[in-house]
Amino acid sequence: MRVVFMGTPEFAKASLQEIHENSLHEIVGVVTVPDKPAGRGQKIQQSAVKQYAEEKKLPLLQPEKLRDKNFIEALKKLDADVFVVVAFRMLPQVVWSIPPKGTFNLHGSLLPQYRGAAPINWAIMNGEKETGVTTFLIDEKIDTGKILLTDKVAIGVDDNVGKIHDELMNLGKKLVVETLDALEKDSITSYPQPLEKELHHAPKLYKDDCRIDWSWKLEKIHNHVRGLSPYPAAWTMINGKSAKILAGKIAQDFPEDLSKNVLHLTKNNLFVRVENGVYEILEIQPQGKRKMSAKDFINGNQNVSWLALDLSLIHI
Repeated sequence: MRVVFMGTPEFAKASLQEIHENSLHEIVGVVTVPDKPAGRGQKIQQSAVKQYAEEKKLPLLQPEKLRDKNFIEALKKLDADVFVVVAFRMLPQVVWSIPPKGTFNLHGSLLPQYRGAAPINWAIMNGEKETGVTTFLIDEKIDTGKILLTDKVAIGVDDNVGKIHDELMNLGKKLVVETLDALEKDSITSYPQPLEKELHHAPKLYKDDCRIDWSWKLEKIHNHVRGLSPYPAAWTMINGKSAKILAGKIAQDFPEDLSKNVLHLTKNNLFVRVENGVYEILEIQPQGKRKMSAKDFINGNQNVSWLALDLSLIHI
């Protein structure tokens, strides 16, 4: 089939590459976001999808506005059978209604659970034991269209969002091609998303969403850290300065005399006692510094036995 692909980050690039290199379908156009300045130097950044499209000399469109008449006309001239969307903007009906086989999206969750911008993060933060990917037909609302295909992956107790992101990216790219093959053969029947008693949502994450509350139960703290690692990263205040907590675990071996709500520095470990146990920080990035192991952090705070969490106090 003739395919127009729409996407932005690395997660999307994997599906574009799979269609182009490992399927019988033809990419007749690629749509991605306009280049924009980013980072401290405000250098112009190109999306991962654009970089791949240019490398493979695929026709590329970068509309500022998705309702732009020239963009709509350009899409129609590509004469695609289907549009494939992975990690892109919400499409207006004037776009998704163009191709005869419809427009489908790859979403990083088992719909209807975790509709929204950050499904992988929220699934892990909520302590889910499994997640997956779903292809579904786009309609007027966000992530509510009829389901085409799904596939699942287990979430281990110490898996972080980086690991599950990559697993879903690889699972998803195969599901996209499988969906295209089935649509071409008319061998697939879409079905409405099931009605479930409790729906978990996955809204965009903001800084306040990422802060650790040390009054939480141990398991929630652990899920919070791994659900935000490596990006955007859980954080806390240590001695009045913010620090990202990039990795940790539920401690099994620790001194018995640890007091609550402070960061304890032992010879080799960083511990925080919470309501129902002890959390051990394994990797940390203090404000203005590189990320480092617990041991390196301890070496940079010699003769310090504990540091205050969310206070500007230090005890030597």
